Amino acid sequence: MKKFLKPVLAAGLVLTASAPMFSAPVAAQQIAQGVGVVSLPAVVANSNAFKIAEQQRPVTYKAQLDQANTRRDQLTAQLNPLYEKFRTDQQANVSQATLQQQAAQIQQLEQAGQRELNQIIQPLALSRAYVQEQIEELLDDAVQAAAKKKNVSLILDPSSGVVVYADAKYNITQDVVNELNTLLPSAQLVPPQGWLPREARQQQEAAAAAQAAAQGTAPAPAQPQGR
Repeated sequence: MKKFLKPVLAAGLVLTASAPMFSAPVAAQQIAQGVGVVSLPAVVANSNAFKIAEQQRPVTYKAQLDQANTRRDQLTAQLNPLYEKFRTDQQANVSQATLQQQAAQIQQLEQAGQRELNQIIQPLALSRAYVQEQIEELLDDAVQAAAKKKNVSLILDPSSGVVVYADAKYNITQDVVNELNTLLPSAQLVPPQGWLPREARQQQEAAAAAQAAAQGTAPAPAQPQGR
């Protein structure tokens, strides 16, 4: 996402234009006329780009989903007898040392299985993050375009807890969705080879900068992430 929305998504407040201060009650009346309420998470979830991607993903990544379901069934079949034996031994007052050993074995298998499943479905997680970033890159443009058309100079986001109540006439969420749909009718579902989510890229850049600082050299420029 562009820098414009980074602080406001955290604060729940979007300022699209500066407004002078007036004394009440004139100030309250004039400000209310230029106030809009937008749920940014709702904008993303209701955008065409997001909904189309959600429909396409199970088809595009069917092989990974089938593989994950098959492996999950195998892990369940492997673990169920161990669960049953543990419960039986527990009721039979088997020694705590034996029960702890069984529990450790079960936990080890569960954790290894979860790691394996996460690895199998990782392409789906990357796809979802890739679509999300494409939407976020244009989210501030959509907000500003809707605010301009609605003559709004102050926008509040109820998802942040800033707005306790607002009349429906102030809600311009759908207006922002419409603008976003125009800017991004659909998103690319499959990320480029080697693509990483923004958080991972930032962590890499921070690690490279720290290493460069320790070595007294300039960090290498970050590789561009294609769409």
